[in-house]
This record gives sequence, structure tokens and C-alpha cells, in this order.
Amino acid sequence: MNAPGMSHSNGWRRPTSPAYRGGVRDQLPPGLPPDPFAGDPADPSAALDAIEPGQPLDPQERLAVEEDLADLAVYEALLGHRGIRGLVVCCEDCQQDHYHDWDMLRANLLQLLVDGTVRPHEPAYDPVPDAYVTWDYCRGFADASMNDALHGDGFDS
Repeated sequence: MNAPGMSHSNGWRRPTSPAYRGGVRDQLPPGLPPDPFAGDPADPSAALDAIEPGQPLDPQERLAVEEDLADLAVYEALLGHRGIRGLVVCCEDCQQDHYHDWDMLRANLLQLLVDGTVRPHEPAYDPVPDAYVTWDYCRGFADASMNDALHGDGFDS
């Protein structure tokens, strides 16, 4: 690239006057791409503006979320290396199963602790249903694992 005021091979010269303000890209905040929906009344992110801010969790809710985070860490440690990618939850709104990877679940629970909301997120892309289990399955698996650890084979001797 030629220095300001220098001619390019096609004969074009960059203006050197103080009136030159730079291109559009020069005026954007550093590191941010232009908004492709700026000014578009059909902007899909407009729905996010309608989300009400969360309320801080009360002490009981906070404790429940912290317990869920601790449980999630145990479940992932017990099941992750066995090929289980996360949890499946039947959505009350649409009555369909939603598949959540361990990292997304953790992020959702941490977001609840921070500001009392769970932000919209992308569902798992083409999930393999056999790689996801329910909270109840995880609890049972953890209980059985604890029983095995305490009693050897899990059977009363």
C-alpha cells in the first residue's frame, strides 16, 4: 500500500487534504464488523430487545443453581468419558426434546448466577440422541457409582 498522497499504479491519488475523513471502515469501533441489519425493520436481533432484564436470584434460588453446577460437574466427570455429551430436556413450551452440551449447560447456570437470566442460544446441531441423558439418569448413575465405591460391587455382602 502506498503512503497517503502517493500515486497508485492506476493513477489514483489518496487525498491529502484535512477534509479527507477516511473510509467507512475507518469510522467503525475497532474490532467490530459493521451491523448487516443496521436500520432494517426486520432485524432478527430486535427480539432480544424485548427480553426483560433478569432479577437477582433469592438465596434459595442461588443455592439451587450452585448445587446444579456442582452436580453438573460430577455428571460430566462420570459420563463425559463414556461418550455422553450432555443432557436432554423436554421443553415445556414446544414439547420437544432439547439437547444441551455440558459447556452450554454450565454457561446457562453461570449466567443465571450473574444476572438471573438465561440468554437465547443455538440448539445442538444434528444431535445424536443416544449421546444425551436426563438429569434423573445422571442422578441415578451418580448414586449407583457412589454405592459401588462404598460397597465394592454394589451388592450387599
